Amino acid sequence: MLKGKVFKYGANVDTDAIIPARYLNVSEPAELAEHCMEDIDTEFLNRVQPSDIIVATTNFGCGSSREHAPLAIKASGISCVIASSFARIFFRNSINIGLPLLESEEAVAGTEAGDEVEVDLANGKIRNLTRGTEFTAKPYPAFMGELIAADGLIEHTKKRLASRRT
Repeated sequence: MLKGKVFKYGANVDTDAIIPARYLNVSEPAELAEHCMEDIDTEFLNRVQPSDIIVATTNFGCGSSREHAPLAIKASGISCVIASSFARIFFRNSINIGLPLLESEEAVAGTEAGDEVEVDLANGKIRNLTRGTEFTAKPYPAFMGELIAADGLIEHTKKRLASRRT
């Protein structure tokens, strides 16, 4: 179960807005996190707390295919991103690093910045604790759920290889 305060954004938040291109030479997640969202939300880094949640409208993560954007989000402490829709390559990159994403137009419409939200990834349930409302997103297929639970594709693969050795 994930629970956190909402940071809400609009449509077409691209990867350059998530992590500006001037930081593409950085690969350390903690350093990327120091610049997450800085060009569209100058207070993000001062306010974000571990387990907070980003909510956005359509086409979140559009733009380039680099992995820096979901890495910066995850390293900043965000536990989940909920949007009406995601750019497909951003979606895949996020799952590969273990950053959960959920699509729910209703949750986006029924949530505002600062609301407290609780997310049950296994069942696709999103509860807005501030407003007393509940929404549904499509839960992950089993394999994608395993990737997220393992903290991404690399960790999942390491665990599978280790289990074969024993």
